[in-house]
Amino acid sequence: MSAPVITTLLVANRGEIACRVMRTAKALGLTTVAVHSATDRDARHSREADIRVDLGGSKAADSYLQIDKLIAAAKASGAQAIHPGYGFLSENAGFARAIESAGLIFLGPPASAIDAMGSKSAAKALMETAGVPLVPGYHGEAQDLDTFRDACERIGYPVLLKATAGGGGKGMKVVEEVSQLAEALASAQREAQSSFGDSRMLVEKYLLKPRHVEIQIFADQHGNCLYLNERDCSIQRRHQKVVEEAPAPGLGPELRRAMGEAAVRSAQAIGYVGAGTVEFLLDARGEFFFMEMNTRLQVEHPVTEAITGLDLVAWQIRVARGEALPMTQEQVPLLGHAIEVRLYAEDPGNDFLPATGRLELYRESAPGPGRRVDSGVEEGDEVSPFYDPMLGKLIAWGEDREQARLRLLSMLDEFAIGGLKTNINFLRRIIAHPAFAAAELDTGFIPRYHEQLLPIPAPLSDEFWQAAAQAFAQSQPSIPRVDDPASPWAISNGFRAGLPNETSLHLMCEGQDRALTLGDATSAHLNGEHLSTEHNGLRRKHRAIRRDGVVYLQWQGELRRIESYDPISAVEASHSHQGGLTAPMNGSIVRVLVEAGQTVEAGAQLVVLEAMKMEHSIRAPHAGVIKALYCQEGEMVSEGAALVELEEA
Repeated sequence: MSAPVITTLLVANRGEIACRVMRTAKALGLTTVAVHSATDRDARHSREADIRVDLGGSKAADSYLQIDKLIAAAKASGAQAIHPGYGFLSENAGFARAIESAGLIFLGPPASAIDAMGSKSAAKALMETAGVPLVPGYHGEAQDLDTFRDACERIGYPVLLKATAGGGGKGMKVVEEVSQLAEALASAQREAQSSFGDSRMLVEKYLLKPRHVEIQIFADQHGNCLYLNERDCSIQRRHQKVVEEAPAPGLGPELRRAMGEAAVRSAQAIGYVGAGTVEFLLDARGEFFFMEMNTRLQVEHPVTEAITGLDLVAWQIRVARGEALPMTQEQVPLLGHAIEVRLYAEDPGNDFLPATGRLELYRESAPGPGRRVDSGVEEGDEVSPFYDPMLGKLIAWGEDREQARLRLLSMLDEFAIGGLKTNINFLRRIIAHPAFAAAELDTGFIPRYHEQLLPIPAPLSDEFWQAAAQAFAQSQPSIPRVDDPASPWAISNGFRAGLPNETSLHLMCEGQDRALTLGDATSAHLNGEHLSTEHNGLRRKHRAIRRDGVVYLQWQGELRRIESYDPISAVEASHSHQGGLTAPMNGSIVRVLVEAGQTVEAGAQLVVLEAMKMEHSIRAPHAGVIKALYCQEGEMVSEGAALVELEEA
């Protein structure tokens, strides 16, 4: 039988993973095909492809999850193969079967392997039969509340609810006590149905201080399978990974081999082909428990590429063509150390709520040895409420962990993002934290150091406000007079006849405002996009980038957004919203739980908003009476839109 021919590859995904897959495909000489929703018509992955196909719709359910549309797009574009990326249909056995039935090649494992491992419940049952240790839990078919209540009592609280078809923290809830179970189960089931089309759940014991260590495996069609070392993914928020690194700090050769061989046995037991990841929980005693297998390429695969020098997407294409793995287990390299962080459009200070809007400013760190950025956006792009809020990933490699860590800090300092909230300052605090530097890692890292990683904003210093005012004033574009360019009225430097030059400003930054007056004497000078300041004999240089009426000033490692402030307009706006509860982001209303005239207690759930495949509850900040409702189920709402008017009791 002749080897399959792949000259054109369709990527059934979006964002940074679509861009990353297409990069390798182009390097191998393949024609690339992107698919996009109506919302993503001008998205970066669509712009970079050789051919693009419009799937229509806005939500994933109307576009990226439409199997028939994806296969039709492949046939129309002449693609012989489809790469699923991660998320969406990447672990959908029906998608894999439909591709095969259409005579196309799926760059993933056989559908039977997805069936075996794609369901967390089925995977755990299979591992139990194979003798792999499991975390105590319930993985049965019954999905009613009473069954879960009984299982939780048997396991013991706290417990973790997980979508059986899930991943990426979707459909996952920690339950501390029985009173929280009903609401958490219902919400997790809705999230799972929305994200994966499957509401089934499992529950397991929530382990304390575990490490999340996973093994990258790869198998070909000739029965060969090997592991490409491991990754530590312990630092998470909302059960979604934030920082990943390879190899796992402190993992000795014997434990690495034991976990790697267990992962390979798991893959071979189901006839696995292609890239996959077997995830384990590792406790302080060195015992590991099977958690799940992801039958796809992982978000964090670049750190494995960095320490092996391999291109895993190229391996996927070659395996799909029928080629054998190019090396044996003994030949797998382990070179230096790599750390990756995930850059999200979200507000860490507001429970990591996803953020939407336009990227007014987007500057990536400079390329160089040991530096890699995988992103799916460019300056001017819109971040939509319909999809996952990840913008990209920063990956740093070093000869040892500390070199990689310092290099990553430098990359984070060079990045500049404006127009919406992101987690970039939060990421910098993690990587700079002494406990991270000491490799003291477990899944409780972020809660443990919450006050240091998410500090309450402190008052901005006088030194900052003076620098901000200088950056704002000196970057102000002059408006020339066509009739008299030399006129003093065309100069915006505060000139006043017979009086000192003065410029009055009222500025806002991070919820704080300050009225300032600038005169002739100044200790700050703007040269291009660099503001030089002098304080206590020390001269420092800060980036100062203007976008329309906003200045972004790099100050003490963080990019601060500074804008003009009108206190009178602010007071009027606050009065107009008094007593109102507004949408924290763009999204759709999935549940309205109250009605006008109803009395509610403080903390009561009023409205459930869905955005970026996650549910967010709007709760009563105090006891009161619902005076009015301004939304209904199924309605799309914009950030800041009034949803409920609550009158204090």
